[in-house]
Order: sequence, then structure tokens, then C-alpha cells
Amino acid sequence: MTQGAVRIRRHIPAEKKYAILEELRQSTGNKSEILRREGLYTADIQRYEVIAREGAIRALGLSRPGRRSSHEVTAKEYELLKNDLARKDKALSEMAVEFTILKKKVNGE
Repeated sequence: MTQGAVRIRRHIPAEKKYAILEELRQSTGNKSEILRREGLYTADIQRYEVIAREGAIRALGLSRPGRRSSHEVTAKEYELLKNDLARKDKALSEMAVEFTILKKKVNGE
């Protein structure tokens, strides 16, 4: 940089940061070329690695083996779902009766 030049701050999306990290991990050649191309410094990459590691540890800590916990439902939601199920059961039984009657008419019974 020349004197008076200012480094332009830009926002890099998380997916892009992770892609750069992966590219650097897989690179066997000169990693400084990748940094130069992206306009980053080694300190930026070190910070990304720390953040990625902490995020991975946090995500793995949240995953628990076994059954998932049940979803809590309020009493009002439960009553609405119960009434909806009853209404659908009634409609289904009515349609089953109609289907049976139509089937008998078609088969000549």
C-alpha cells in the first residue's frame, strides 16, 4: 500500500469465509496467493479458524444422541388440534359410508 491508501473494509459472507478456509486447508501450494486474491491477511484467517472451531464445538455440544425431546403444546393448541382431528375423523367416516354405498351400486349388490 502506498502512503495515504486506506484498506477498504468489506463484508464477506460466512459461506465465503468458510470456503476460503477450506481452500486454504486443501491447498498444497502457496497460500499467500489465495490471501492476496481475497484481500485478506493471515490474522483474518486465524480469526476465522477460531470462530469456525468454536462454532463447531458449540454445534456438536447441542447434538445429543437418543430421542428428540417432545414439542410442548399449549392447552389451547391441543384443544384446537383435538377438535380438528375429530372433524376430520367424522368427515372420513361419512366418506367411507358413501364409498361403500357407491361400491354396492356399481357392483349390483
